Amino acid sequence: MERHNIPPVFDGNSRILILGSFPSVKSREEQFFYAHPQNRFWRLLARLFGEDTPQTVPEKRELLIRNGIAVWDVIAACEIHGSDDNSISAVTPNDLSAILLYSKVERIFCNGATAHKLYCRFCKDKTGIEAIKLPSTSPANAAFSLDRLYESWKVIKE
Repeated sequence: MERHNIPPVFDGNSRILILGSFPSVKSREEQFFYAHPQNRFWRLLARLFGEDTPQTVPEKRELLIRNGIAVWDVIAACEIHGSDDNSISAVTPNDLSAILLYSKVERIFCNGATAHKLYCRFCKDKTGIEAIKLPSTSPANAAFSLDRLYESWKVIKE
């Protein structure tokens, strides 16, 4: 059983919540979100908000907070082989209530189909908020170029 080891990033001004499924092996090692160098999450957010791509964890955290973005994952613990979302089983969901209670989050976006499916299964009834499924920024989603991701992800700024 793997346990989530990264606390959520949010503050009282966070307006949107982006949820992944479960941190990759690299993210668990570095104890911060989207740490794999081939994941396009940080390049994409920087482009969306007209900023330089953050390199360090403090820069990444500041980018999120400055733009009203909260980030966490649907899963608190699960069985998983490596970083393969398709191998996820025995899911224990994260409790999103603290983020929703202590922020201004009204919109939730899921980074990929697995995160969306698990959110709908484990969290939606508790939050009462419909989540919008966005294409995954993972390198496993090779069908989506950075430009194509950008076009899909622009909705977070609306």
